Amino acid sequence: MQTSLQGKTILITGATAGIGFASAQSLLLQGAKLVITGRNQTRLNHAVKALGEQVTPVLCDNANVEQIQQMVMQLQRDNIQLDGLILNAGVFYPAPFEQMSLENFTSTMAVNFNGPALMLQALLPCLKNPSSVVFVSSVAVLKAFTGAGVYSASKAAFEGLARVLNSELASRGIRINSIRPGVTATEIQAKAGMDDGAISVFFESLSSTPVGRVLVPDDLIPAINYLISDASVGLRNAYIDIDGGFGL
Repeated sequence: MQTSLQGKTILITGATAGIGFASAQSLLLQGAKLVITGRNQTRLNHAVKALGEQVTPVLCDNANVEQIQQMVMQLQRDNIQLDGLILNAGVFYPAPFEQMSLENFTSTMAVNFNGPALMLQALLPCLKNPSSVVFVSSVAVLKAFTGAGVYSASKAAFEGLARVLNSELASRGIRINSIRPGVTATEIQAKAGMDDGAISVFFESLSSTPVGRVLVPDDLIPAINYLISDASVGLRNAYIDIDGGFGL
């Protein structure tokens, strides 16, 4: 099987920055056509301007079921069928379990678990046979990080669902696999409430890992390219850990 993505149509959620944006750049260079989502119209416009004409933008918040349904209706109206789906959108709101608020719990699960699950369910009529779904999970499902309990649970929950869906959706030719990034330098650290100084200290601490540095989105792209391409047709419920040796 070839890894070529020429002419493939792929949807990427949360593609205005970080891993999602880097994935979009790489897939476009390989000749794919993209549908990208973001929950902020201004940021979505900036992403499209940077990426170019082969991108269809859709304003869609992963936690907003109505927007997910509207997006699917738009795709069906435009007769867009998908060869691949990259479920990348996610949030991280660290807090110790004892101090965990209901709002933190529900918002994390809404974006990181409910969102990709309902997104995949709604998009089933738009997915070709065969098609590939790639879930951006986290090393946090394997390694305990203080304050990341609900985040870890949200990622693990979708991995558990995917195991079942690989069986249920097999007749449709849909396969679901995951990458588990280690600590990666994206906007997620600032959005989690860390200031520049704390981020710098945190990243510097990763110099002791085998890779010797914090990961960047481009480190993850080859694995995403492989899983979204026809070359991964034999994989079901596989996990590619990309942590720079952090878990050793």
